[in-house]
Amino acid sequence: MTTRQFQESSALRIFLSYFKPHRKLFFLDMCCALMIAVIDLAFPYVSRWCMYQLLPESAYRTFFAVMAVVFCAYILRSVFTYIICYYGHTFGILVEADIRRDLFRHMQELSFDYYDRNRTGQLMSRLTADLFDITELAHHGPEDIFISGVTIVGALAIMFTIQWQLALVIACIIPVFFLVVWKCRKSMQDASIKVKQRTATINADIESGLSGIKTAKAFANEEAELEKFDVSNDSFKTSKRAFHRAMGRFNAVMEFFLCILSVAVISVGGFLIMQGRMDTVDLITFSLYITTFVNPVRKLSTFAELFANGTAGFARFVELMREEPAMQDAPDATTLSRVEGRIDVDHVSFAYQDDMAVLHDVDLHIRPGETIAVVGPSGGGKSTLCQLIPRFYDVTDGAVRIDGHDVRQVTQESLRQNVGVVQQDVFLFAASILENIRYGKPGASEEEVARAAKLAEIYDDIVALPEGFNTYVGERGTLLSGGQKQRISIARIFLKDPPVLILDEATSALDSVTEAKLQETFEKLAHGRTTIIIAHRLSTVRNADRIAVIEDGRITELGSHDQLMAKNGAYAELVRTQELIGHGKE
Repeated sequence: MTTRQFQESSALRIFLSYFKPHRKLFFLDMCCALMIAVIDLAFPYVSRWCMYQLLPESAYRTFFAVMAVVFCAYILRSVFTYIICYYGHTFGILVEADIRRDLFRHMQELSFDYYDRNRTGQLMSRLTADLFDITELAHHGPEDIFISGVTIVGALAIMFTIQWQLALVIACIIPVFFLVVWKCRKSMQDASIKVKQRTATINADIESGLSGIKTAKAFANEEAELEKFDVSNDSFKTSKRAFHRAMGRFNAVMEFFLCILSVAVISVGGFLIMQGRMDTVDLITFSLYITTFVNPVRKLSTFAELFANGTAGFARFVELMREEPAMQDAPDATTLSRVEGRIDVDHVSFAYQDDMAVLHDVDLHIRPGETIAVVGPSGGGKSTLCQLIPRFYDVTDGAVRIDGHDVRQVTQESLRQNVGVVQQDVFLFAASILENIRYGKPGASEEEVARAAKLAEIYDDIVALPEGFNTYVGERGTLLSGGQKQRISIARIFLKDPPVLILDEATSALDSVTEAKLQETFEKLAHGRTTIIIAHRLSTVRNADRIAVIEDGRITELGSHDQLMAKNGAYAELVRTQELIGHGKE
């Protein structure tokens, strides 16, 4: 289903749509549930027949034959129970897997700004804990309702044929019971939603705490982190207490009605026996049918909790699936191909929020194959400008064009296939070095990966490791040095070999010797393709065709190194400052 279909469909329709691919397992589950209900309904009726017909007539052989059949029926019931337990849970897991797949795919479609606003731990909670409750609801929900419904309705129908007056009393009590259950369910669902929200917050705090545990240890701030965790943990305990209070009310009501049913049968049945309108055998039969009520009613009790948790989790799933990506391909978007590399930043302004403007009327035109450096003080908008080219964010005003095509009018996939970005904040997946480099070109041969590693000056480091390219890099590359991580990310972009290259502080974690080696490789890579270099170290941008100085979201200077030095403006001041700092370190 598309985002639009999620928005237009009811939650029930969305839920049932996940049953369709696995309907054979679902119907197997329901058929077995029906057979269990039939066996449960048959036993009291068979017992009544035995007490009325076989035992008074001393037909003991027939009686024991019937009991043997009943015994076999209960063996068969156990088989049906196994099928429900195994294949029913398999059905639930398949539904959960489909929901998780759709949710993860949708998360991939959401724009950068969504992840700027939401914490990773909270999103993880939606992919894990919430979906587990949905699985339980998908499996047990229809099954429990079906078994309970068939058993209760069937038992009442049979009881009306035996003694309608006593059956009528029971039939009047049950709707009152269901009405109370429905009201209790609403309070449980509301409490469950709060629990899930609190759980998501705790997951986010745990994720943040674990990610920053080295920093906490470095500052000896473990107690401060524990205090922050305790705040959210105490909040979780409060919300969980409210849920258990609602569940306690429900269970108390259920137990009361179960007891009342038995009391009602004995009281009213005893009165009818006194009046000669009922005999003891029928009263025993009614008592057996009341006993068959216990299991369905307890299933409804479990279902009420499942329904509260499952619908709360599903509501959060639907809410996220209805979230529109901030950036979508235009209906008539074209595929960007055969890119020459002409980039036009046409009077662009940009703000992350309405009152937080970052770029102001930036006008920059880059020729195909040109290398342009973007420099300036931190926070001036250098990285933001470069994030607009692959359309990580959309401009507020103006337009960004590649080869004359507005980036908003081409597919995001084709755009990003043609624009390679080495970001300042390097991210490596928890996999091998080979897999991390190959991420730049899935399906690349090992020879291609090795060639990219050599270009990035990381090949010797890799082959020196015990497992070479199969070395596991750890979570976010923690088993590698900062320079090694950055060079692997550079190898990844070498392997991708895009016509437009953006280097966002690509050498910031490298030592001067390695940076000098890579500088020659970058120049080879930049040959024949458009390259944008963001750098604080101005020594790395001297050979750029042009240098753009960005201050406070505006381009204040533009020209070659020699031209800007001759102008003796902001760029020249930056160069002199860095040279003084460099001499001071010496």
